[in-house]
Amino acid sequence: MFKVLVSDPISDLGISLLVEASDISIDKKTGLSEDELVAIIGEYDALLVRSQTRVTDRIMTAGKQLKVIGRAGVGVDNIDLEAATKRGIVVINAPDGNTITTCEHTFAMMMALARHIPQAYLKTVGGEWDRKSFVGVELRNKVLGVLGMGRIGSEVAARAKAFGMTVLGYDPFLTEERAEKLGVRLASVDDVVREADFITVHTPLTPETRHMIGKEQFCRIKKGVRIVNCARGGIIDEQALVEAIDAGIVAGAAFDVFEEEPPKPDHPFLKHPKIIVTPHLGASTVEAQENVAIDVSEQLLHILRGEPYKNAVNMPPVPADVLSKLEPYFTLGRKLGSFAAQSAEGAVKEIVVGYSGELADVDTQPLTRYVVQGVLSHHLGSDQVNAVNAMHLAKTRGVNIVVNKSQASKGFTNLVSVTLRTGKEERTVAGALLNGFGERITQIDQYPVDVSPEGHILLISHHDKPGIIGRVGTCLGSNDVNIATMQVGRKLAGGAAIMVLGVDKAVPKEVLSQVAALTDLVSAKEIQLV
Repeated sequence: MFKVLVSDPISDLGISLLVEASDISIDKKTGLSEDELVAIIGEYDALLVRSQTRVTDRIMTAGKQLKVIGRAGVGVDNIDLEAATKRGIVVINAPDGNTITTCEHTFAMMMALARHIPQAYLKTVGGEWDRKSFVGVELRNKVLGVLGMGRIGSEVAARAKAFGMTVLGYDPFLTEERAEKLGVRLASVDDVVREADFITVHTPLTPETRHMIGKEQFCRIKKGVRIVNCARGGIIDEQALVEAIDAGIVAGAAFDVFEEEPPKPDHPFLKHPKIIVTPHLGASTVEAQENVAIDVSEQLLHILRGEPYKNAVNMPPVPADVLSKLEPYFTLGRKLGSFAAQSAEGAVKEIVVGYSGELADVDTQPLTRYVVQGVLSHHLGSDQVNAVNAMHLAKTRGVNIVVNKSQASKGFTNLVSVTLRTGKEERTVAGALLNGFGERITQIDQYPVDVSPEGHILLISHHDKPGIIGRVGTCLGSNDVNIATMQVGRKLAGGAAIMVLGVDKAVPKEVLSQVAALTDLVSAKEIQLV
């Protein structure tokens, strides 16, 4: 008999699978303090929580029998994943349970925005019969731009087509083939900004997506556009949006999320006549709350019974002898994947991971997961991707994973290489662990280098001409950007070359643009590795 503790309020229907199971004994004890949980957790095999209970290292230390922790929802920031992994406790969540409800809330906000429903309601119940002030627009024959074509974005696109809308889809992993299957037109962010009558965002919040629609985009956005955000606060620059609405550029906006939640009483969205707001209700339906509980209960049962399971969010067990050989390369693999993703242009179609030397004789699947995690995290966010779900996320995004092994050491005891093949290009980065030096990037495309994979890095492609290094240094120095390290690589004198600069801080976009505009430069990209 397995004992399960439910420590947060969860509907009986949501955990009915556990209640009805003959081999499960379930207790519901909510509102417990950490001390109270520590006192009783030792007798349980599983713990089921929502967001209220913080599952700490101390609680897991006391949970000598704990095999699994289930989170009835998506985010697991209330669970110490590192502590769980060290103790061999599987942590699972329910990433699909709120897809439909968030999609439907997006459409509710879009319809309310198009027809001024909240504003008209307030006037009507206030005793004023005003029909002239609330002339709306139809969705039919309008262009909808969907930024983020994952689970939720794809569902929104499907419903928009039913409304007779033309859909432009942007996603860093969206290929022409997948866009065609979804019935959308593959577009860039700039395409969406220039052409869409409605824009809805469904991306995670990452350094790349933060303010992806900001002052620059509002300068060239289609006049009269309406914007919906039921994803994450910060994807759209709130202040720039208000200014664009007041200037008559944007017709209105509907937001379920804010950069700071709850927003301050003087937040400009709260009293603006052309902005509709709700208090982060995207996943707040009876069905969604039940669905996430049902999903996580089902997986919890599989784990306790020793059956195959999915949606784990921490590292699965790896044999000790294999782990001892691979673990030193986990961070390097993740950084190589991240470097490749930040340097490549276009939707990723294939990730080729190469192992040379002694690693060719080891089961490198756990290490491959870290490489893929590094690639996907750049676009999907580090809080959304981990070493367990990376392969599954790659599959759902249509990204092919190829692993090649070779005994040839190429001058290193072990060498890990990552090649990204996109719709536009192919980029390669390789690295190794060097005695006395630690992690090093040893190759970028066809150029041999020796770079420490950390901090802020500028990757510059240029023509090998006299004075180019000086011009780059002068440009950065005049903008208060200090160069800490420099590597250059070339194959032939006067031909194509690269420059890899380690800098002390993030380089502002406008400075990067100045560098890229220098004579004989081909491109300049900032890469951040943590």
